[in-house]
Amino acid sequence: MYKRLLNFYIKELAKKYPVVTLLGPRQSGKTTLVKAAFPNKPYVNMEDSENRSLAILDPKSFMLSYPDWAILDEVQRTSNLLSYIQVRVDEVVQTLCIFFEF
Repeated sequence: MYKRLLNFYIKELAKKYPVVTLLGPRQSGKTTLVKAAFPNKPYVNMEDSENRSLAILDPKSFMLSYPDWAILDEVQRTSNLLSYIQVRVDEVVQTLCIFFEF
């Protein structure tokens, strides 16, 4: 029951806000929940050194790789990307609905 409620709630938040942050303890099912809610969206793990390097060195190019939006896991490891996203959200009305998972 909780899973269905959370799934619905996350989808509603994604319609309303350009960025949705999902926080929780390790191994609590955050990634599983978001992947199940949005099975057709790209999933990017920032623990992967290639993903992390591109996001840090060239956040604009990294984000252009995901023109619709993507699920970003462990995004706290990429402060440059977070700054870039903040600027884009402040400048642009378009939805950059990206899930940040810590």
